[in-house]
Amino acid sequence: MIDHLALQVTDVAASEAFYTRVFAPLDVRTVMRYETPGGLVVGLAGPERFPRLWLGALVDDGVRPVHLALQAHSRAAVDEVYALAREAGAEILHEPRVWPEYHAGYYGTFFRDPDGNNVEAVHHTWHSS
Repeated sequence: MIDHLALQVTDVAASEAFYTRVFAPLDVRTVMRYETPGGLVVGLAGPERFPRLWLGALVDDGVRPVHLALQAHSRAAVDEVYALAREAGAEILHEPRVWPEYHAGYYGTFFRDPDGNNVEAVHHTWHSS
């Protein structure tokens, strides 16, 4: 349903490095980079190579809580993202586990990006009844 999301970040290059490193198991990579009068803008994409996550310079440093969940193709990929987030020194909010309060096949991990946003890797297993 989401076409794209843009995040204001304090250091675009650092956030680009964080997202492409931590979410590498989800095949996230930089597909666009350009300079604007406001600074560097980076477009990140998953396997389809369409830029859906944009990182740009901080315009408003007020409170701007964001929750971003990126879909993983397997539980193993969620576990890999978790390991890379820990390795990158991210604040871990929740280790990978099943979240039955969302649905029986919801498997996710939550952590903070360099700007304090709550980011998540999630895999959905749907069971038919």
